[in-house]
Order: sequence, then structure tokens, then C-alpha cells
Amino acid sequence: MPVDTSKRGRDVSSAVETSRPTAPPAMVTEPVSASRRSLLVSGLVAAGGAAVAASRAQSQATPDPMAGHAMSGGAVDPYSAHDSGMAHGNMTMVGQVDHARNGFDPTAMLTDWETGQTEVLPDGRTLRTFEVDAIDVEIEIAPGVFFPAWTFNGRVPGPALRAKEGERLRIVFRNLGSHPHSMHFHGIHSARMDGVQGAGLIDPGEEFVYEFDAKPLGCHLYHCHALPLKRHMHKGMYGLFVVDPDPARHPEFAAVAASRVLGSPENAEWQELAMVMNGFDTNFDGENEVYAVNTVGQAYMNAPIRIDKSRPVRIYLMNATEFDPINSFHLHGNFFDYYDTGTQLTPTLRTVDVIMQCQAQRGILEFSFADHEDGLYMFHAHQAEFTELGWMGFFDVREAGA
Repeated sequence: MPVDTSKRGRDVSSAVETSRPTAPPAMVTEPVSASRRSLLVSGLVAAGGAAVAASRAQSQATPDPMAGHAMSGGAVDPYSAHDSGMAHGNMTMVGQVDHARNGFDPTAMLTDWETGQTEVLPDGRTLRTFEVDAIDVEIEIAPGVFFPAWTFNGRVPGPALRAKEGERLRIVFRNLGSHPHSMHFHGIHSARMDGVQGAGLIDPGEEFVYEFDAKPLGCHLYHCHALPLKRHMHKGMYGLFVVDPDPARHPEFAAVAASRVLGSPENAEWQELAMVMNGFDTNFDGENEVYAVNTVGQAYMNAPIRIDKSRPVRIYLMNATEFDPINSFHLHGNFFDYYDTGTQLTPTLRTVDVIMQCQAQRGILEFSFADHEDGLYMFHAHQAEFTELGWMGFFDVREAGA
């Protein structure tokens, strides 16, 4: 179905009043004196002075036998953590993030798939329509640490859009923000739908309709492609875009394909989770001070993800981190199969416990805790600094009903 490009530029300024516009802060041009490491060791996370401290009582009650000990040659061990309260992995963020104020909850985000509205076209195909608004919103990314975000639908990451291979997709995009924005989809579409200048990049108060077929199958993403690109990315304008396979198109892997189709009986056997790795430069010095999965640092330390050990787990994982070349995912006490980009129905890596992703790289992880004892199993980035600055969590593995 052709797109009515006359919709581009239509005034939607009346709707802007429903957003909470936040003027972007002035960019810091001089480097700050405190490094990320010194912020971490002092027990603070960047701007706002929010405490990121250890559970010091335990570390003080159990002295570190290596604390302050001299190394050979009289040098002091620079990694001794007795002064920081982080010895023995006790680091936690003090306080709680107000998810209600944010308007999104990282736990709910794990399974909150946006499937839009559907109708049947004259040719018998399904038309799936999504509505997405660009909105400026201040969000809390760690206890007491606020970030002036540019968002899709008021949340970071944006809504996790999910469709089925072969469907016709229509995305009605409205810019209710204060800067030019677009939606660039990692998929197959025409140049007119690319989300760049002259092809869906719109000014505040305007609307554009993207339309294309849902292909290829897999775990993809969308993001704003306005310049400067790194600023629009790091401010929060990205989200998952998942295309479920059509089992009829993959008869040799029909059972596997059916297990990925949201709402199917085969899919109901799985526990599926949406995870977007991201980071936040809170003082605008070109380095991230907070790292997370689904935006809030240590969200899944404070509220571990409940896993029914009788059902396999599938994670749709994407890296949206700006400023750092790679991010990673490590699972404790277990291994997983990995499908890079998810465009294949057979794993690209088997039986691994760490994978790396550059920005915009994504994939599907599959694993099971069926043979494990109940307990808390950690997952985190395997860049130690990312972990210490918020990118860590737990799976709470239990028997069904426990």
C-alpha cells in the first residue's frame, strides 16, 4: 500500500501540550576533574550527587585481609577496595528509583511487547499499525540521578515493537519534542522510508507515516537518525523491533519458528524477555557514568527477574550504548545458545556464557535452568566498570509456584 507522503509536515502542535518538554542542558565542553573510576570509588554516580555505595556494614565487620597491604617493591595495591565499601562485591545503589514518576518500570519492560493494531488488507495480508511519539522527558536512571531524555513514547528504551514476518507495517510517527527527530528501522525498506533527511526526518509539531513489509525475521532495532547522531542516541531514542518468523515460510524449521511467534501455543512454553543495554552520560563529558539494562542501574539487583526453572528462557538483547565501542552479556552458572541478529533459526554460537555486541548489534539468547538448583544467578556486562556502575542483575530461579 503506498504511503500518503502528504502527511509529512502536518501540524500536530496541539498534541505537544501533552508532553513534558525539558530543555536540553548546556553541553559541557571542558573535561570534568573527576573520572568515572574516582566517582565509583568515592561511592557516587556522577551528576546530582546520588550515592552509589556499598553495604558497608558487612565489609567493615569482615576486614579484607589484603586491604592496604603493600605489594612487592613496596607498592600499594591500587585495586584494594577497603576505602570504597565495594570489597567482596557488596556494592549496591542506595535508595529506590520512582518508577511511577518515570512512567515505566524495568520489570514490566521485560515482557511489555507493543503489537499495535491490526486489520486485514484486500489482498488478505495483515496490516499492523503502530503509533509512536517523540517526547522530551526527564527520567530517573539511578536513585536521585535524573537525566533529560529524548524518548519514543515517553520511555527509554522506546516501545518494543513486535510484528510477524510478511505483514505490512505502518508506523505513525509524531514529533512532540523540541528537536528534529526520525525513526530509522534496521530492516528492509525503500529509501523513502529510511528515517534520514528528506525521508522521514521531521521537525517539532510534524508527523510522518512509515510503511514497509516486516522482513527479515529476527531481533532488530529502530532509532532516531537526526544529527548529531550520537547525541540523539545517547539521549534515549532507540528501541527493539522484533519480527517473528512465519512458520509456513520455514517448513524445515517449522517447530522452532512457531516457538518464536508471540501468542502461539509453542511460544507460551518459553519465558521471553526484552533487554536493551544502555548507558548515560550524566555530565555530558563524553563518558557514561551509569550503565544499565532497560535504563535503570541495578534494577534487577533490587528486583531480581523471576524465572520458572521448568520453562526455557529466550532473551531479545540489543546494545544501544553510546561512547563505548562494545558492551557484553555474561550469565553466571550456565551457558546459552546465541542467534546473532536472530535472522536464522539455528544458533550462530552454541554453549557460550559471554557475548559481545557493538552499538546496534543485537541477537537472541536461549538457555534453561531445568537442571539447576533454586537460587539467584547473576548476569552482567563483562566489562568490570560497566558492572560496577549499574549493569548487573539477578535471575531468581525457582520451581513453578515456589
